[in-house]
Amino acid sequence: MDSIRVIVCGDEGVGKSSLIASLVKEKYVPNIQHVIPELIIPRDFSNSSHSPNSTIVVDTSSSDTYTLQYEVRQADVIWLVYSDHYTYERISLYWIPTFRSLGVNLPIVLCNNKVDIDKSIKEETVINEEFIPLLREFKEIEACIRCSAKENCNVIQAFYLCQRAVTYPIAPLYDYKDSNLKTLAVAALKRIFYLCDKDQDEFLNDKEFLELQEKCFHKTMDINELHLIKSTLNTSIPGSAGQNGITEEGFLALNKLYVEIGRHETIWGILRAYHYTDSLSVDDKCLHPKMEVGQNSSVELSPKGYQFLVDLFLLFDKDNDGGLNEQELTKLFYPTPGIPRSWKECNFPKSVVCNEQGDITLQGWLAQWSMCTFLDYKITLEYLGYFGYSDRVESSGRRNGEEPTTTALHVTKQRKSRKRYGKTYRSTVGDRTVFNCFIIGARGCGKTSLLISFLGRQYSSAYSPTIQPRLVVNNVELKGGKQCYLIIQELGELEGAILENKTKLESCDVICFAYDSSDPESFQYLIDLRSKYPELDHIPAVYVALKADLDRQQQRADLQPEPYTRSLYLGPPMHISSGWSSSLGELLGQLVQAAADPKTATPGLKPEPESELMMTPFALGCGALGFMTLISLWYLRGTISRK
Repeated sequence: MDSIRVIVCGDEGVGKSSLIASLVKEKYVPNIQHVIPELIIPRDFSNSSHSPNSTIVVDTSSSDTYTLQYEVRQADVIWLVYSDHYTYERISLYWIPTFRSLGVNLPIVLCNNKVDIDKSIKEETVINEEFIPLLREFKEIEACIRCSAKENCNVIQAFYLCQRAVTYPIAPLYDYKDSNLKTLAVAALKRIFYLCDKDQDEFLNDKEFLELQEKCFHKTMDINELHLIKSTLNTSIPGSAGQNGITEEGFLALNKLYVEIGRHETIWGILRAYHYTDSLSVDDKCLHPKMEVGQNSSVELSPKGYQFLVDLFLLFDKDNDGGLNEQELTKLFYPTPGIPRSWKECNFPKSVVCNEQGDITLQGWLAQWSMCTFLDYKITLEYLGYFGYSDRVESSGRRNGEEPTTTALHVTKQRKSRKRYGKTYRSTVGDRTVFNCFIIGARGCGKTSLLISFLGRQYSSAYSPTIQPRLVVNNVELKGGKQCYLIIQELGELEGAILENKTKLESCDVICFAYDSSDPESFQYLIDLRSKYPELDHIPAVYVALKADLDRQQQRADLQPEPYTRSLYLGPPMHISSGWSSSLGELLGQLVQAAADPKTATPGLKPEPESELMMTPFALGCGALGFMTLISLWYLRGTISRK
């Protein structure tokens, strides 16, 4: 925070200017001018990261209404002063209604000045009869204090309260009328409790509580002090702090106690350590950090990201059955806004592999996050922030022990375009492990059944047309054991809009052109589609004949499938049935291969001549051999000449 602006208000003669002079000179200054010019006070000795670099103190005159209203609108906090019964009554009858009429919502520090005049008045009397009624009636008043400019009593403390009212505001935390923490504060503290409860046993044990103390305040807590805190909590709420640790109820009660004894900066220390703003929302910098992603690059999970998600899955699989049921998923997503909307739109968890009970497996969990990261990495970053990734992952010596959420992701190399025989095609990108496939075909050709089989689910003969786009994702094992993730999207009735969208096509790595081999009208749909959308020719393609377990029909098309694909320099359509697992595995491998090495499956791209293909390693070997032969002959000729 660069600076805060404190405006000192009150009736004439209450001692506003004397308080400011006493603050600056640290002693009473008699015979000062009526209104002191604006003062700039540098950062205080605490040098806290949340303290302002400077504080501007503005004196005012109650008779100069125009200037007073202008300064109030510029201020961050109001230092409101009274000194006797009459000026006290004016607080509620004039001053606070005036501030409200100006439409400002500023914290007020109420100051009872000139307490040196009548020392017979007890502080308890002032607190009970003057301060508490105003605190209950006006939510703007954040703190009250008794001062004496003449004796320089509590002047610095009053100034500090003004700073604290801005840097550690009480208004978002506590409702004096109800004497309770506010709803947003409770929600934030519950989330922090959840994140600190590393073993998810619903208790903050001693180790977890001390780690919280270290993270928030960068200092350790004496174990005796911890035992005193637990004893205090048990006195007010029996059972809130036992051998297992502090319960959520006890944690909330402790923070409420901090407010009530005037230590709300302690709560803000906790909230800000977990990236909460003054409005009690998680800081946007935590949820949406900057990440450079080049054009034609994709984003995937890094090894750290995968490990974090594996650990999260295992932590919440309480029954150890290898799946997350609805209750476990609800608990896992507790510190977030809930399951991402984009997941619900793709019918999660039916978009991934689930067990027989319909619970998402670890395989499906990682696949879903891989798809989410590929399609919109910003969602993954946001949820990693909500999940507390920066605290749960080892920081490798980073400052404050926090690991940026961007380390959970990996940006792949840029995919470039190349040309062969005048035909443009995409270059190979070797560091990709997630690929995106569009499956296109006539209605009823078997696309949905293929997607269901891809997830290892039971095939159903019942036909249900796909209206909205449908996405599924699963891992595919290639020859040699390499694991990749393949996203398959059925476009539904938005097929035309998606195929006309250049950005959507750029994100597609391979197109699976599907037709029903038992329907003679099915293949012509693909021919017409390619004619309508010529941009599809730049994307690797694989043709597949579905329902191969039924009688094959001659296609009523301009060209039969085999000659047609041959004219595009592509392999013949693969014949697949949802019930043939071996053929399905072969198709998936071919889709990934086409996506990973586009030059092998780009429509219309002539293959390299076999002689060139063979010459590359062979010619190099021959060239090297010939070069060595020439050197040998030259060396031999020189030897003979010398003889």
